[in-house]
Amino acid sequence: MLNRRSTLMLMSGAAIAPQTAFAAIAREITWDDLLPPGLPYSEIIGEGEVDEANDTWNPIYDVNATKLNEDLDGTYIKMPGFIIPFDVSAKGVTEFMLVPYVGACIHTPPPPANQLVMVKASQPWPSDQLWEPVWVTGFMRTQLQSTDLGQTGYSIIADAMEIYVW
Repeated sequence: MLNRRSTLMLMSGAAIAPQTAFAAIAREITWDDLLPPGLPYSEIIGEGEVDEANDTWNPIYDVNATKLNEDLDGTYIKMPGFIIPFDVSAKGVTEFMLVPYVGACIHTPPPPANQLVMVKASQPWPSDQLWEPVWVTGFMRTQLQSTDLGQTGYSIIADAMEIYVW
């Protein structure tokens, strides 16, 4: 049993403890984690249409392409990806789509919605590092949104970003 003096000492120690001790630890996730449990990637893309003359393939997505992993809603996460910028200024980019591979949504048909993430960064990411793979850390929301480049299934309010190193 704690006496009054021990209790006061314990409480005063908690008051001066570094705030980082209370900071949330981000759950590191991969692109596979964006799929609902039990839904393999192979079941979100149908046969698609092949255009042999232009050497392109246009995937046909079914309802599985918009199924989201609701367990991630509100989770503090850290995930890697590539930037497709929406809002670029002299200071850098603050709004972008995080995609699983370079050129997704630009040179090829967009990935399915459950493989695209809208990001709003608290600090601009430098314009000269747009082609670098990045780690994005922040709170994730499950939320279908339509953009000019494709439908996204998730959004993140990013409070930290850094270059992703293999």
